[in-house]
Amino acid sequence: MELITGKLILIALFILIIHSIETLAYAVRLSGARVKLLASGLSLFNSMVIISRMANMMQQPLTGSLIDTAPTENTLEFVGTQYRIIIGSATFGTILGILLLPTFVAIFSRAIISLSEERGSIPALIKKGFTFEYMKRGLKHIHLPRFTYLRDIHWKNIPKKLLMINMLISAIYTVGVLSALYAGLIVPERKTTAVMSSGLINGVATILLTIFIDPKISILADDVINEKGSYLHLKSASIMMVLSRLLGTILAQLFFIPGAEYIAWFTKFIA
Repeated sequence: MELITGKLILIALFILIIHSIETLAYAVRLSGARVKLLASGLSLFNSMVIISRMANMMQQPLTGSLIDTAPTENTLEFVGTQYRIIIGSATFGTILGILLLPTFVAIFSRAIISLSEERGSIPALIKKGFTFEYMKRGLKHIHLPRFTYLRDIHWKNIPKKLLMINMLISAIYTVGVLSALYAGLIVPERKTTAVMSSGLINGVATILLTIFIDPKISILADDVINEKGSYLHLKSASIMMVLSRLLGTILAQLFFIPGAEYIAWFTKFIA
Protein backbone atom coordinates (compact mmCIF):
# COMPACT_ATOMS: atom_id res chain seq x y z
CA MET A 1 0.00 0.00 0.00
CA GLU A 2 1.21 3.51 -0.84
CA LEU A 3 2.77 5.32 2.14
CA ILE A 4 2.45 8.92 0.90
CA THR A 5 -1.22 9.38 0.04
CA GLY A 6 -3.26 12.42 -0.87
CA LYS A 7 -4.97 12.24 2.52
CA LEU A 8 -1.62 12.24 4.34
CA ILE A 9 -0.46 15.27 2.35
CA LEU A 10 -3.66 17.18 3.20
CA ILE A 11 -3.36 16.31 6.90
CA ALA A 12 0.31 17.35 6.90
CA LEU A 13 -0.62 20.70 5.32
CA PHE A 14 -3.37 21.15 7.90
CA ILE A 15 -0.94 20.49 10.77
CA LEU A 16 1.59 22.84 9.14
CA ILE A 17 -1.01 25.65 9.13
CA ILE A 18 -1.98 24.96 12.77
CA HIS A 19 1.61 25.23 13.99
CA SER A 20 2.24 28.32 11.87
CA ILE A 21 -0.72 30.02 13.58
CA GLU A 22 0.48 28.86 17.01
CA THR A 23 3.91 30.34 16.31
CA LEU A 24 2.56 33.60 14.90
CA ALA A 25 0.48 34.08 18.06
CA TYR A 26 3.74 35.18 19.71
CA ALA A 27 3.77 38.15 17.32
CA VAL A 28 0.52 39.54 18.75
CA ARG A 29 2.01 40.52 22.11
CA LEU A 30 4.93 42.17 20.33
CA SER A 31 2.47 44.11 18.20
CA GLY A 32 0.33 45.08 21.20
CA ALA A 33 3.36 46.39 23.08
CA ARG A 34 4.60 48.13 19.94
CA VAL A 35 1.40 50.18 19.45
CA LYS A 36 0.70 50.54 23.23
CA LEU A 37 -2.62 48.66 22.96
CA LEU A 38 -1.85 45.51 24.91
CA ALA A 39 -5.43 44.73 25.99
CA SER A 40 -6.64 44.86 22.39
CA GLY A 41 -3.63 42.79 21.38
CA LEU A 42 -4.47 40.12 23.98
CA SER A 43 -8.03 39.98 22.63
CA LEU A 44 -6.66 39.22 19.18
CA PHE A 45 -4.14 36.77 20.70
CA ASN A 46 -6.91 34.87 22.51
CA SER A 47 -8.92 34.64 19.29
CA MET A 48 -5.94 33.12 17.48
CA VAL A 49 -5.26 30.66 20.30
CA ILE A 50 -8.88 29.50 20.41
CA ILE A 51 -8.88 28.96 16.64
CA SER A 52 -5.61 27.00 16.75
CA ARG A 53 -6.78 24.90 19.73
CA MET A 54 -10.05 24.09 17.97
CA ALA A 55 -8.16 23.19 14.80
CA ASN A 56 -5.86 20.96 16.83
CA MET A 57 -8.90 19.08 18.18
CA MET A 58 -9.85 18.33 14.57
CA GLN A 59 -6.50 16.60 14.22
CA GLN A 60 -7.73 13.52 16.10
CA PRO A 61 -10.36 12.25 13.61
CA LEU A 62 -8.14 13.17 10.65
CA THR A 63 -5.06 11.35 11.89
CA GLY A 64 -7.22 8.54 13.24
CA SER A 65 -8.53 7.91 9.73
CA LEU A 66 -5.00 6.95 8.67
CA ILE A 67 -5.22 3.97 11.04
CA ASP A 68 -8.55 2.92 9.54
CA THR A 69 -7.06 2.80 6.05
CA ALA A 70 -3.71 1.27 7.06
CA PRO A 71 -2.73 -2.22 5.79
CA THR A 72 -3.32 -5.15 8.14
CA GLU A 73 0.34 -6.22 7.85
CA ASN A 74 3.10 -4.14 9.49
CA THR A 75 0.46 -1.69 10.70
CA LEU A 76 2.58 -0.27 13.52
CA GLU A 77 5.53 0.50 11.24
CA PHE A 78 3.31 1.88 8.46
CA VAL A 79 1.25 4.19 10.69
CA GLY A 80 4.33 5.15 12.73
CA THR A 81 6.10 6.39 9.60
CA GLN A 82 3.04 8.38 8.50
CA TYR A 83 2.75 9.95 11.94
CA ARG A 84 6.43 10.92 11.92
CA ILE A 85 5.79 12.73 8.63
CA ILE A 86 2.97 14.62 10.34
CA ILE A 87 5.25 15.54 13.26
CA GLY A 88 7.77 16.77 10.68
CA SER A 89 5.07 18.99 9.15
CA ALA A 90 4.60 20.55 12.60
CA THR A 91 8.31 21.43 12.58
CA PHE A 92 8.08 22.96 9.10
CA GLY A 93 4.94 24.87 10.15
CA THR A 94 6.85 26.35 13.09
CA ILE A 95 9.73 27.32 10.78
CA LEU A 96 7.24 29.01 8.44
CA GLY A 97 5.78 30.91 11.39
CA ILE A 98 9.27 32.05 12.43
CA LEU A 99 10.03 33.28 8.90
CA LEU A 100 6.74 35.20 8.82
CA LEU A 101 7.15 36.65 12.34
CA PRO A 102 8.48 40.11 11.33
CA THR A 103 5.79 40.39 8.65
CA PHE A 104 2.98 39.58 11.05
CA VAL A 105 4.30 41.85 13.80
CA ALA A 106 3.68 44.70 11.32
CA ILE A 107 0.34 43.29 10.12
CA PHE A 108 -0.93 42.62 13.64
CA SER A 109 0.10 46.12 14.69
CA ARG A 110 -2.24 47.52 12.03
CA ALA A 111 -4.91 44.96 12.96
CA ILE A 112 -4.81 45.91 16.66
CA ILE A 113 -5.19 49.59 15.81
CA SER A 114 -8.12 48.71 13.52
CA LEU A 115 -9.64 46.51 16.26
CA SER A 116 -9.52 49.50 18.60
CA GLU A 117 -11.20 51.65 15.97
CA GLU A 118 -13.90 49.00 15.47
CA ARG A 119 -14.61 49.03 19.23
CA GLY A 120 -13.44 45.46 19.73
CA SER A 121 -15.49 43.82 16.99
CA ILE A 122 -13.54 40.83 15.58
CA PRO A 123 -16.11 40.19 12.76
CA ALA A 124 -15.84 43.83 11.68
CA LEU A 125 -12.04 43.56 11.75
CA ILE A 126 -12.11 40.42 9.59
CA LYS A 127 -14.52 42.05 7.13
CA LYS A 128 -12.29 45.11 6.95
CA GLY A 129 -9.13 43.02 6.60
CA PHE A 130 -10.42 41.18 3.54
CA THR A 131 -11.16 44.33 1.58
CA PHE A 132 -8.93 44.95 -1.44
CA GLU A 133 -7.47 48.12 0.06
CA TYR A 134 -6.32 46.48 3.30
CA MET A 135 -5.03 43.35 1.55
CA LYS A 136 -2.98 45.61 -0.72
CA ARG A 137 -1.55 47.38 2.33
CA GLY A 138 -0.77 44.03 3.94
CA LEU A 139 1.31 42.93 0.97
CA LYS A 140 3.61 45.90 1.54
CA HIS A 141 4.53 44.55 4.97
CA ILE A 142 5.72 41.17 3.68
CA HIS A 143 9.44 40.66 4.18
CA LEU A 144 11.67 37.84 5.35
CA PRO A 145 13.67 38.16 8.59
CA ARG A 146 16.97 40.00 8.21
CA PHE A 147 20.09 39.65 10.31
CA THR A 148 19.46 43.18 11.60
CA TYR A 149 16.22 41.88 13.17
CA LEU A 150 18.38 39.87 15.59
CA ARG A 151 20.80 42.70 16.27
CA ASP A 152 21.13 43.85 19.88
CA ILE A 153 19.09 40.93 21.20
CA HIS A 154 20.29 39.94 24.67
CA TRP A 155 20.15 36.16 24.91
CA LYS A 156 21.59 36.08 28.44
CA ASN A 157 18.55 37.86 29.91
CA ILE A 158 16.14 35.04 28.95
CA PRO A 159 15.48 32.47 31.73
CA LYS A 160 16.86 29.12 30.55
CA LYS A 161 14.38 27.21 32.71
CA LEU A 162 11.49 28.96 30.96
CA LEU A 163 12.84 27.94 27.56
CA MET A 164 13.24 24.32 28.66
CA ILE A 165 9.69 24.21 30.01
CA ASN A 166 8.32 25.70 26.79
CA MET A 167 10.29 23.17 24.72
CA LEU A 168 8.97 20.22 26.74
CA ILE A 169 5.37 21.44 26.69
CA SER A 170 5.58 22.08 22.94
CA ALA A 171 6.88 18.54 22.40
CA ILE A 172 4.04 17.02 24.45
CA TYR A 173 1.43 19.20 22.73
CA THR A 174 2.77 18.28 19.28
CA VAL A 175 2.76 14.53 19.88
CA GLY A 176 -0.13 14.07 22.33
CA VAL A 177 -2.86 13.07 19.87
CA LEU A 178 -0.54 10.97 17.71
CA SER A 179 0.93 9.03 20.63
CA ALA A 180 -2.56 8.31 22.00
CA LEU A 181 -3.75 6.98 18.64
CA TYR A 182 -0.61 4.91 18.23
CA ALA A 183 -1.06 3.51 21.75
CA GLY A 184 -4.42 2.20 20.57
CA LEU A 185 -2.53 0.03 18.07
CA ILE A 186 -0.15 -1.22 20.75
CA VAL A 187 -3.02 -2.28 23.04
CA PRO A 188 -6.00 -2.81 20.68
CA GLU A 189 -8.05 -4.36 23.52
CA ARG A 190 -7.94 -0.95 25.28
CA LYS A 191 -8.02 1.19 22.15
CA THR A 192 -10.87 3.44 23.28
CA THR A 193 -9.20 4.23 26.61
CA ALA A 194 -5.92 5.07 24.85
CA VAL A 195 -7.53 7.31 22.23
CA MET A 196 -9.64 9.22 24.75
CA SER A 197 -6.50 10.07 26.76
CA SER A 198 -5.36 12.47 24.02
CA GLY A 199 -7.77 15.16 25.23
CA LEU A 200 -6.35 14.90 28.73
CA ILE A 201 -2.74 15.14 27.47
CA ASN A 202 -3.37 18.22 25.35
CA GLY A 203 -5.51 19.74 28.10
CA VAL A 204 -2.68 19.38 30.62
CA ALA A 205 -0.19 20.84 28.10
CA THR A 206 -2.50 23.83 27.52
CA ILE A 207 -2.87 24.41 31.28
CA LEU A 208 0.91 24.26 31.74
CA LEU A 209 1.37 26.83 28.95
CA THR A 210 -1.20 29.07 30.64
CA ILE A 211 0.42 28.73 34.06
CA PHE A 212 4.15 28.83 33.27
CA ILE A 213 4.62 30.56 29.90
CA ASP A 214 1.86 33.09 29.14
CA PRO A 215 2.16 35.11 32.40
CA LYS A 216 5.92 35.58 31.97
CA ILE A 217 5.59 37.00 28.45
CA SER A 218 2.57 39.10 29.45
CA ILE A 219 4.55 40.68 32.29
CA LEU A 220 7.35 41.61 29.87
CA ALA A 221 4.76 43.20 27.56
CA ASP A 222 3.24 45.11 30.52
CA ASP A 223 6.70 46.40 31.43
CA VAL A 224 7.08 47.80 27.91
CA ILE A 225 3.71 49.58 28.13
CA ASN A 226 4.53 50.96 31.60
CA GLU A 227 8.05 51.94 30.48
CA LYS A 228 9.61 49.67 33.09
CA GLY A 229 11.20 47.42 30.46
CA SER A 230 12.41 47.59 26.88
CA TYR A 231 10.71 46.41 23.71
CA LEU A 232 14.03 44.81 22.78
CA HIS A 233 13.86 42.58 25.87
CA LEU A 234 10.31 41.51 24.94
CA LYS A 235 11.41 40.81 21.36
CA SER A 236 14.37 38.78 22.62
CA ALA A 237 12.09 36.68 24.83
CA SER A 238 9.54 36.14 22.04
CA ILE A 239 12.18 35.03 19.53
CA MET A 240 13.72 32.64 22.04
CA MET A 241 10.28 31.24 22.84
CA VAL A 242 9.51 30.48 19.19
CA LEU A 243 12.95 28.89 18.80
CA SER A 244 12.34 26.72 21.87
CA ARG A 245 8.96 25.82 20.38
CA LEU A 246 10.77 24.74 17.21
CA LEU A 247 13.12 22.55 19.26
CA GLY A 248 10.03 21.14 20.98
CA THR A 249 8.54 19.95 17.68
CA ILE A 250 11.87 18.26 16.89
CA LEU A 251 11.97 16.71 20.36
CA ALA A 252 8.46 15.37 19.68
CA GLN A 253 10.03 12.85 17.27
CA LEU A 254 11.85 11.32 20.27
CA PHE A 255 8.74 11.48 22.49
CA PHE A 256 6.42 9.83 19.96
CA ILE A 257 7.02 6.10 20.60
CA PRO A 258 7.91 6.36 24.34
CA GLY A 259 4.81 8.51 24.81
CA ALA A 260 2.64 5.90 23.08
CA GLU A 261 4.16 3.12 25.19
CA TYR A 262 3.55 5.10 28.37
CA ILE A 263 -0.10 5.69 27.40
CA ALA A 264 -0.44 1.96 26.60
CA TRP A 265 0.99 1.13 30.05
CA PHE A 266 -1.33 3.66 31.68
CA THR A 267 -4.40 2.05 30.11
CA LYS A 268 -3.36 -1.27 31.70
CA PHE A 269 -2.81 0.48 35.03
CA ILE A 270 -6.35 1.95 35.17
CA ALA A 271 -8.05 -1.15 33.73
